[in-house]
Amino acid sequence: LELDDGRVLTETRAICTWLEGHHPEPNLMGHDADERAFIEMADRRVELYLMAGLAHWIRHCHPGLAPLENPQFPDFGRSQGDKVVAVARWLDHELQTHPWVAGERLTIADITAFCALEFARGLMKFVPGELGFQALQGWRDRMNERPSAKVL
Repeated sequence: LELDDGRVLTETRAICTWLEGHHPEPNLMGHDADERAFIEMADRRVELYLMAGLAHWIRHCHPGLAPLENPQFPDFGRSQGDKVVAVARWLDHELQTHPWVAGERLTIADITAFCALEFARGLMKFVPGELGFQALQGWRDRMNERPSAKVL
């Protein structure tokens, strides 16, 4: 994102922070310090545990990425796939106690998790419901019904 003064933001989270600072509604990152902290915690967990594991799994196991990840380490990739399942189990448990990843409303953490799961669904055929994660699958299906999801 190039700003009017010529400076450039290149990281997704920084761009989201800038956008929400200039266009605060709909709010996705928290209204006050407490809410912002819990939303950021949830988003970082999704990013570090779910998204990073998915990236390693895909990069080391998907044959289409062999030219980019040379050499691929399939054993490592499969171990990351196992970790993704463990994180999905944790997220499924969280979604049994509240409707959204960070609590009671849609936040940036939901968007991060949805993008990660859709990426995994497309490349690795990862479907939470097929693994018994019904709360996670229900959340994913609700997210997919949102008009904004139709552009992915």
